[in-house]
Amino acid sequence: MQLKLLSSPAKASRPAMVMPAFQPGRALTAAVLGLSLALSAPIMSEARGAPESFADLAEQISPSVVNITTSSVVAASTEDGPMVPEGSPFEDFFKEFQDRNGAPQEPRRSEALGSGFVISADGYIVTNNHVIDGADEIKIEFFSGKTLDAKLVGTDPKTDIALLKVESEEALPFVQFGNSDMMRVGDWVMAMGNPLGQGFSVSAGIVSARGRELQGTYDDFIQTDAAINRGNSGGPLFNMEGQVIGVNTAILSPNGGSIGIGFSMASNVVSKVVDQLKEFGQTRRGWLGVKIQDVTPDVAEAMGLVEAKGALVTDVPDGPAKDAGMASGDVITTFNGTAIDDARALTRTVGDSPIGAAVPVLVMRDGKEVELQVTLGRREDAEAADVLPAAANPAVPEEKQMMGLTLQPLTTENAEQLGMPAGSEGLVVTAVDEASDAFEKGLRAGDVITEAGQQAVVSLKDLEDRVAEAKDGGRKSILLLVRREGNPRFVALPLDQ
Repeated sequence: MQLKLLSSPAKASRPAMVMPAFQPGRALTAAVLGLSLALSAPIMSEARGAPESFADLAEQISPSVVNITTSSVVAASTEDGPMVPEGSPFEDFFKEFQDRNGAPQEPRRSEALGSGFVISADGYIVTNNHVIDGADEIKIEFFSGKTLDAKLVGTDPKTDIALLKVESEEALPFVQFGNSDMMRVGDWVMAMGNPLGQGFSVSAGIVSARGRELQGTYDDFIQTDAAINRGNSGGPLFNMEGQVIGVNTAILSPNGGSIGIGFSMASNVVSKVVDQLKEFGQTRRGWLGVKIQDVTPDVAEAMGLVEAKGALVTDVPDGPAKDAGMASGDVITTFNGTAIDDARALTRTVGDSPIGAAVPVLVMRDGKEVELQVTLGRREDAEAADVLPAAANPAVPEEKQMMGLTLQPLTTENAEQLGMPAGSEGLVVTAVDEASDAFEKGLRAGDVITEAGQQAVVSLKDLEDRVAEAKDGGRKSILLLVRREGNPRFVALPLDQ
């Protein structure tokens, strides 16, 4: 699937923007659906019968919805004109033709359209980050026809949210966020915005699905069948009480037009981001300082866990978790009183937690529950620092085949070639039997095994001993910590081969 930004060019009202799928009698045929960033659909908070009309609701909330026009200066394109293969005999011909018939192109001003909504009487406006990204000027058109200049308060690319501010002599009509967690599949919703540059427009539908992920760490999208198109980006998705329960962000489409699969970032995510942008001009997410993965059933069996739940810690670089005593192989089951089902749940829970606060974290370690107190850092600072895992010591080369893997100890030379920190230790996978479980589970030549049975392995005998211990303990599989270009993950391999 292909990801496309869906904010519209300012001239989107020209006939060329009307897609074939919009024309009567034309069948929509497409073998591949493309994922398009830009708009989303509405959602409801209470189950109700179909309303006789949406007119009263539309009249109530329309004054708070805005059209957004952005402009920016873009460099002259060097790719205008016929496309010819590099090295083609036509390449010099067309270059000479362009040089002879036209002066060098100057930078030009480009415009784009999107949508947004007012959240306070003093002029704060929410939209998508991609609507205003790179803009030199941002103009807001209100339902009344009034136009005001806007300034950018802050953005969050991770959730594709931006906060703008306009100055108005009079109080502006605004809407409030609702509780997106209250929305159920089948609830009525209404979307508003500026589709295809046509101006203020309303569409209605239902919540088609909840908790959709597209590509972001903090994604929590509401899926809807309400019609949304290019230009709806940043517009609101309302419940039947006139509360915003989502920000229209993306559609799934083969041609950029609505086919009834739209995505709206849930208001419970957006409202937290907006509060931080308003207070700090940027986001301030909590940072634990671990690399994690989901606990799969085979990993749970290899670790002797009762349930395949929690977030499995694969690495603990320098940071808050390491300072609190957390270790690779710990399974985080509860964070600050919130049960953790998987890695995604932990990431979102930590991100929503206050920076600098000491929070209790429960982990399963060697079959026992351990409570740690972790003082969270700030994720944005950590990402800028690009923290790397700690290193260890070199090993002695030899080779052995086990569990479908051909292995040899890691050396100083191949550690550097494999993207491992200097001084790392472990066993290098030099070949993988394609008929083995190891190959099926994704192990490949160049991977480095650093732990087996949650104990460090430096030599081939270390691995043999861990395998023997697992068999003696009645295990059907053994848990390996595998690093690829320095990035860790746990893999459970069966012992019957």
